[in-house]
Amino acid sequence: MGISGNLNPEQLDFFNSKGYLVLESFSNPDEINSLRLKMEQLLDGFDCSSKASIFSTKNQQTTDDYFFESVENISFFFEEKAFDEDGNLKQPKQLSINKVGHALHEKDPTFKSFSSSEKLSSLLRSLGYKRPVPIQSMYIFKQPGIGGEVVPHQDNSFLYTDPPTCTGLWLALEDATIINGCLWAIPGSHKDGLVRRFIRDDTGVHFDNPSPSYDQKDFVPIEVKAGSLVVIHGDLIHQSFENKSSSSRHAYSLHVVDTDGCKWAEDNW
Repeated sequence: MGISGNLNPEQLDFFNSKGYLVLESFSNPDEINSLRLKMEQLLDGFDCSSKASIFSTKNQQTTDDYFFESVENISFFFEEKAFDEDGNLKQPKQLSINKVGHALHEKDPTFKSFSSSEKLSSLLRSLGYKRPVPIQSMYIFKQPGIGGEVVPHQDNSFLYTDPPTCTGLWLALEDATIINGCLWAIPGSHKDGLVRRFIRDDTGVHFDNPSPSYDQKDFVPIEVKAGSLVVIHGDLIHQSFENKSSSSRHAYSLHVVDTDGCKWAEDNW
């Protein structure tokens, strides 16, 4: 891939066939270090005594105002296993956070610079986007020993447009392996369409259909080196397992939708 970010025909064929694509060395070490350093600074300034919001993909119906307001803020969410029985952190806050989101791409200059970079814009144009807009961003830590499982899901479930246009852009800030909780996906599953939506109404947030059961043998690991970008179709079934290793697996996840020829769903969370 050239520096412009444009995808060649072979890459487009792979993405259209499998529903994902790995672009190695998308970001150089300086860019990776700048994102990681900025997150260190944000964490240092976070007063964890003032708020303890836990994030889990296993129970996403449990949300609060802090979660809803995070759509326009830089908010901090803890791992489920970060606390002891008395509600105290078992390790420093830097090793207790599950993720930071969901407006890093808007609120922080360092993350905004990457999220609106020409190379990402070129990549999205290669995928057919006319007026792409970053709609959600997350810095994911996958902490050593306690990094939580992310259950099988589709990104279009959470960020729906009509017609569906969500694409996930997952930048590895550290090597992602089977051992420390890399992504797994069912190749070609995007061709089966959207299974269910995560909607917000007067009763709160909930899925409109139960989760299907998946055969784990259908999933393949997506192991990547730091600096690699994983492009994820909005209908691709993907997941990651708990990180039971002694190494973290930092990543910056950005979700983009098109704003030309489609409509943002008013009942998105």
